[in-house]
Amino acid sequence: MMLPRWLGRAFDRYGPRRGLKIVEGDSLPARLPRRDLVLAREGDEDWCVGMRCPCGCRQTIELLLIREAKPRWDLSVDPAGRPSLRPSVWVQTGCRSHFWLRRGRVEWCE
Repeated sequence: MMLPRWLGRAFDRYGPRRGLKIVEGDSLPARLPRRDLVLAREGDEDWCVGMRCPCGCRQTIELLLIREAKPRWDLSVDPAGRPSLRPSVWVQTGCRSHFWLRRGRVEWCE
């Protein structure tokens, strides 16, 4: 069951912040947590970060972090463990969500 868009966006703004879970390897697990991001790390190299689309469509979003990838994203984590991504995330298929992830919060682009 999908929540109304306004309710999901209110939860993103005022609900708990998203966290970061780290898995060993160069790929994401088959099942992702409902809210948190998953970082695939092999040794000391970060490969990709994955999450479920915050709009509620349940689509998996996988963003590459390795320097050779195009496009690629930068992941930073503040001292409280809240992840941020640069640049914004724009889903090109399906729901076409466009958002920033800053300090564990989704900030929607209108």
